[in-house]
Amino acid sequence: MDRKSLIVIVACLLLLWGLNSTVDYFFPPEPAPVSPPGLTNPPPENVPAPATASTATGPTAAAWSAPLVLPSGPEQTLTLTNEDLIFHFTSHGGGLKTVSLRKYPAIISRTSDTSVETNMAALNIKAPAPVLALLGHDAQGDNYFNLTQNGQAVRAEKTLASGLRLVKEFDVGSNSLFTARLRLTNTSAQPLKISAREVVVGTATPIGPLDDPTTLGAYWYNGLKAQDIKQSWFANRTLGCIPGTPRTVYEEGTNNVIWAAVHNQFFTFAAIPSNPAPRVIIHPISIAPPEMVGLTNATSAMLTNGLEVALWYPEAVLPPHQTLANDFTFYVGPKEYNRLAQIGQRMNNNLDLIMDFGGFTGFFSKMLLISLNGLHALGLGYGWTIIAITLIIKGIFWPLTKASTKSQKRMQALQPQMKAIAEKYKDDPVKKNQKTMEFMKEHKVSPLGSCLPTVIQIPVFFGFYYMLRSAIELRGVPFLWVHDLSQSDTVGYLPFLGGFPINPLPIIMGATQLWQSLILPPSPGMDPGQQRMMRYLPLLFVAMFYRMSSGLVLYWTVSNLLSILQTKITRTTEESAAKPAAAVPKKKI
Repeated sequence: MDRKSLIVIVACLLLLWGLNSTVDYFFPPEPAPVSPPGLTNPPPENVPAPATASTATGPTAAAWSAPLVLPSGPEQTLTLTNEDLIFHFTSHGGGLKTVSLRKYPAIISRTSDTSVETNMAALNIKAPAPVLALLGHDAQGDNYFNLTQNGQAVRAEKTLASGLRLVKEFDVGSNSLFTARLRLTNTSAQPLKISAREVVVGTATPIGPLDDPTTLGAYWYNGLKAQDIKQSWFANRTLGCIPGTPRTVYEEGTNNVIWAAVHNQFFTFAAIPSNPAPRVIIHPISIAPPEMVGLTNATSAMLTNGLEVALWYPEAVLPPHQTLANDFTFYVGPKEYNRLAQIGQRMNNNLDLIMDFGGFTGFFSKMLLISLNGLHALGLGYGWTIIAITLIIKGIFWPLTKASTKSQKRMQALQPQMKAIAEKYKDDPVKKNQKTMEFMKEHKVSPLGSCLPTVIQIPVFFGFYYMLRSAIELRGVPFLWVHDLSQSDTVGYLPFLGGFPINPLPIIMGATQLWQSLILPPSPGMDPGQQRMMRYLPLLFVAMFYRMSSGLVLYWTVSNLLSILQTKITRTTEESAAKPAAAVPKKKI
């Protein structure tokens, strides 16, 4: 297989790989309707009630809950602050309503105020229920809690008519970690049956209209692997684009939920129970879209989708004057690899999997991110750091690229003899392949020689993509005309095309891709039709990369330019070596 054929195959694979995200971006799932008061899933008749509070149902037990119905009375609020976060507690549901991130702006654009003081990012915004709200048909009451504060701790409590007292205690601490305790106490003289309930972890919502809505999701970890559930799972499209029956709830776990988290492109809200929770429940919800002039209909529709995550606990019978308690540690803040890795190592729970580096390429993503931060620590800006890493990668692959170019030229020179072999044994495919391989072995050429460097660099490219997609380090970092390396480099909009963005960097990348295709030696045996198709390949790359982060497009553009330089150097070196040496004049005796 020659290099150009491989490029076509890689482009097709990239297109298929990006199909789900592209379809979700332009044709987002329908927003989930808000459930009416009442049971969302009725209790199954075949689930027996446990005898004691410590008894848990098995993995086949179904979850049911009533959506949170907020009280109509006035809302009591409390606000606590530490060096990283601002916590907003509410009496409606008795939990943490929102968390503001003191060091991160919500929206980064050329025209908006990017100062943190007036444009602070917040998590769990527009959520239907606060963090640690209880969803269950006999555990809600009127959902009005009394709030009290003691230093850096907040207490929310209420007592139901049945005698069940609900107490929630939050200790916000001094960084991005805080602890919470939920206590259910039977204050009556009779045993109380407590129904199955969901403890809300949080709601995944976009920070602002410029975030990539396809990165919105929910993660949970079972001790062996982490699973990421996104809106595409609920849309349930076949092959990513054929409409199917939408799913309404995600339920998994068999007493093995080590942690559960909601996340958007750059931030996460994770709950780590002191003991593994029985199940994790994820509901798609509808939220109000962010307000921004020029927001396209497709993006606006995508931004109305959210995901509410909760930990499910089974029904139980609570003896008189006994307490059922659940303790949690929460992380709220940026998806910063070093910080999450340290927490995961200290708590032995692999919390850094929230980074969503993905599969085999996760190794490359981690190494590239470590290299990115290491070079930046030496004084390089992040834009120049991406260029430096691209130079290093190209330098590492230089011997392979050089050998690939030479192999392709040798294959091109031997093409007439190979065609003669194919013609001679056209009626015997086995013999033809055997003679062809013998001929290539005799002349020391390999069909894989010209495409091996491209194959090897594919995991590096995907590693770069997953790393740059959610690298908080690049968020808001400018470079040349790019105002934010984590976003596309939009410099304006075309009003006559419905506000279509003008992104120069992907166009420059397409131009370098075209230049590269023009200077590459023609592939042996490629017919004119295939050559014409190759001329349009840069257009496909421009379409694929047009809305991707500027950091990724910068990497691909610089990589193209370095490939062009390598090709020219190799060609010049070979031409110089092929010139006959000039005759040396004889000395007169």
